[in-house]
Amino acid sequence: MLVLGGTLDASRLAQALAQAGVDGIFSYAGRTSAPIAQPLPTRVGGFGSVVGLQAYLQTKRITHVVDATHPFAAQMSSNAVQACASAGVPLLALERPAWQAQSGDVWQHVPDIAAAVQALPSEPARVFLAIGRQHLAPFLACAQHWYLLRLVDPVVDSVLDLPAERGHVVLDRGPFTVEGDRALLQAHGITHVVSKNSGGAGAQAKLTAARERGLPVILIDRPFIPARPTLSTVEGVCAWLGLVCSY
Repeated sequence: MLVLGGTLDASRLAQALAQAGVDGIFSYAGRTSAPIAQPLPTRVGGFGSVVGLQAYLQTKRITHVVDATHPFAAQMSSNAVQACASAGVPLLALERPAWQAQSGDVWQHVPDIAAAVQALPSEPARVFLAIGRQHLAPFLACAQHWYLLRLVDPVVDSVLDLPAERGHVVLDRGPFTVEGDRALLQAHGITHVVSKNSGGAGAQAKLTAARERGLPVILIDRPFIPARPTLSTVEGVCAWLGLVCSY
C-alpha cells in the first residue's frame, strides 16, 4: 500500500492502517523541513515523473495507492492517475470537500494565484496571506500592501525577508482554532484574507474569523485534476480496502 501524504487526513489514514497491520509506505513530497512523523515506513521526495512513479509501484510491488495529498498538489495527483492506470494499480483519492460559503461570508472566487493578486485592492491593504510559501513572490511584488504570512518552516528565502513595514511572519502548523485566528486578525489589523480552497477543518478557522469581522476573502479555486475515484473520509478508505479501521 502506498499513501501519498501531506494532509491531516493522510496522517489519520496512516494511523488507521498501522493499527490494522497493513503493509504500507507513507510518501512525503518533502516541502517542509520537519514533516510529521508517521507510524508507517516513510519516504521523502518526489518520484521524478509519471514513469518514475510507475517504476516505483512496480519495484515495491504496490497493490493499492491512496492519494491523500493537498488538493492543490495537482501535478502529483495527475501523475498518480497516469502511473496507476499504466501499472494497473487501483487508485483512490482521499479528498476533503471544498469549503462552501455561509451566510455572512464575503468571498471572491478566483481561478489561480495571478487572479488572486489582481483581486487585491489598488490602495494599501493589510493582507493575511494563507497560501503557503511557494507562490508568495507575485503578492510581495505589490509593494503597497502589508502581508501577514503564516508558514510551517522558518523563512530562508531573501525574497521573504520582510522588513516590519512590509509584513510579519508567523511560524505555526495547523490545525488552527477560531480563537487563535480571531486574535491574529485583530492583532495585525487585517483587512483582507487570501486563501486556497483547501477544505477540511484544520485550516477553516481563518474563514470563520474573517466572517465574524466582515472581512473580504479572496478564495483560490482548486486546480484541475483528472477524474479518479474519490472518498472524503478515512473510514471510507478503510472500507474500500476491506478493513475495519480505528484511529
